[in-house]
Amino acid sequence: MTEFSLAEDYDPNAPLAFDCPRCHHATEEAFYGPCRNCRRELTAQLGGERRKIVTTDYEPKMNVVPNQIATKE
Repeated sequence: MTEFSLAEDYDPNAPLAFDCPRCHHATEEAFYGPCRNCRRELTAQLGGERRKIVTTDYEPKMNVVPNQIATKE
């Protein structure tokens, strides 16, 4: 049976080296995704002010009727 072990020099907190999927420049980040410059550009273009989203409680439609067999006496 083979036992799995991590190399002693492995650091899970070390940044990953990869090419940015958006601009294709080499970058080092903690997680895979757009680089800092691309994130800044996307926030400037698409970001807006935060707003609170209000949701209503679920109310069933009026055309929903109970099962007739279950209500039959």
